Amino acid sequence: MDFSFSHFPFDLVLFGLIAAFLALRLRSILGTRVGVEPAPPPGAAPRPGPVIDARAEPPAPVAEYDVPAPETRVGQVLAAIARQERDFVPAQFLRGVETSFRQIVQAFAAGDTAMLRDRLTANAFAAFDAAIRARQQAGETQKSEVRAIAGLSIVDAEIQPRDGAAHARIDVRIVSDQVSLTLDKDGHPVAGTDAVTEFSDLWTFERLLGVPIGGAAWRLAASRSA
Repeated sequence: MDFSFSHFPFDLVLFGLIAAFLALRLRSILGTRVGVEPAPPPGAAPRPGPVIDARAEPPAPVAEYDVPAPETRVGQVLAAIARQERDFVPAQFLRGVETSFRQIVQAFAAGDTAMLRDRLTANAFAAFDAAIRARQQAGETQKSEVRAIAGLSIVDAEIQPRDGAAHARIDVRIVSDQVSLTLDKDGHPVAGTDAVTEFSDLWTFERLLGVPIGGAAWRLAASRSA
C-alpha cells in the first residue's frame, strides 16, 4: 500500500483553514444577530432600523386650463387685452383665478370680509357682505372646503368703455369638487351636504386696463351656477 502524500490535497486543506480563520475573525468583530437582540443600555444611541421603501403619495390632480384659440372671437379679445396689458397671459390669468377661487370660497364661509373686500368689486362685495350678515343674524354657520378643481375654462371676454376708461371682463367656468354645508344655530344642516359634490360655477372677473397691476387687479364681479 502506497502511503505517499504526493496526491494529498494540501492546497484545499490550507484554503479551508484560512476560510475558517476569517469566519471566526469576522464573528468576533461583528458579533451575531440571532434571535431577539438585547435592549441597548440606557443612554446608548439606537441602532438604525431597516430602510423602508416608502412610496410617495400620488400628486394632487392638476386643474386643466382651457383657453380659446387665437382665431376665435374670444381669443381675439384676449389678444387685445394683452396688447394693453403686457403682463397678461391667459394661462397665468387662469392660475390666478384658481387661487382666488379657493380664497374667496373659504373667506365667504369664514365671514372674512377683509379678504373679500380685497378680491371683489364693490358691487360684488356688497352682495357677499349682505349674505354673510344674513347668515350671522340667523345664527347659521357655513362649512365649505374645495377638495379639487378639475378645470377652468375661459368662455367669454369683452373690453367695455366705462367712465372714460377701458374695462376688461372675462367669464371663467370653474368645475370643482367641494364640501358645502350650512348649519343652523343648533348644528343641524339646513342646506348643502357634507359629501363631496361637483360644482360648476361661472365667475366673472373685471379689471381696469392701462394702469399698474397694484392699482387695479383682477377682481370678482359676479358669480353664478353654470
